[in-house]
Amino acid sequence: MAAIAITVFFWAAAFAGIRAGLDSYGPGALALFRLLVASAALAVYAAIVRMRLPEVRDLPAIFLAGFLALAFYHTALSFGQLTVSAGAASLLINTAPIFTALLAATVLGERLEPIGWIGMLASFVGAALISVGEAEGYALDLGVIPILLAAIAVSVYLILQRPYLAKYGPLAFTTYAVWAGTLCTIVFLPGLVTDLGHATPQATLAVIFLGVFPTAVAYVTYAYAFSRMPAPVAVSFLYLIPALAFLIAWLWLGEVPTLLSVIGGVISLAGIVVVNTRGRQR
Repeated sequence: MAAIAITVFFWAAAFAGIRAGLDSYGPGALALFRLLVASAALAVYAAIVRMRLPEVRDLPAIFLAGFLALAFYHTALSFGQLTVSAGAASLLINTAPIFTALLAATVLGERLEPIGWIGMLASFVGAALISVGEAEGYALDLGVIPILLAAIAVSVYLILQRPYLAKYGPLAFTTYAVWAGTLCTIVFLPGLVTDLGHATPQATLAVIFLGVFPTAVAYVTYAYAFSRMPAPVAVSFLYLIPALAFLIAWLWLGEVPTLLSVIGGVISLAGIVVVNTRGRQR
């Protein structure tokens, strides 16, 4: 439970941290900086526990996992948060279980009950309401698109990682993926060097925080908790993240969500809960 509490808190704080880091860093540079810090922290841990290296034949899958869940995910999320508030971004990212269920039904042959499809539709309606609420009008905030793409990327990763979690364990495979994701974002190095020259100390500390705590520490604590409690229970605690993300964004950044975003978030989360509790065929 302590590991879950640490995970939820740091993952909720990540959305405000991204907004703070974007004050001085471009989205790509922020993603690379964050992953460099996380890679260094996990390298120290790997050296201490003498973590074994992956087999050569598994490297293509590891690089694909790193690209999807780390490089693409963090870059797309950072781009989206240029215009989307921290709390709303946390709600949109929480649609990942919906995409995972849809992919599992398509790729793995898992069947959804009719109520599951209703929950999925409700979640997408909620996401649309969040987009309109973030635009503060009747237009759609296009920043929602890269965040939803980030959620899809994580969903593909969750399907892809299954056999490798069994082979290497959640902590080791996550470490490999972080290292691979860092290599995939190295293209943003020139931009990072430029941004470092004029970044404020507050923005730099925010990105270092993102690398150490939401990325390295929280991935470790979630892997620890995930390996010691039933998966549905571990996943259910992640539904606490949006509410905490709104609170942290208000305290850290002074962000106040629009009413439409909150309504859309409630609808979207309700749909996600329906899909994950009653929507899948047992």
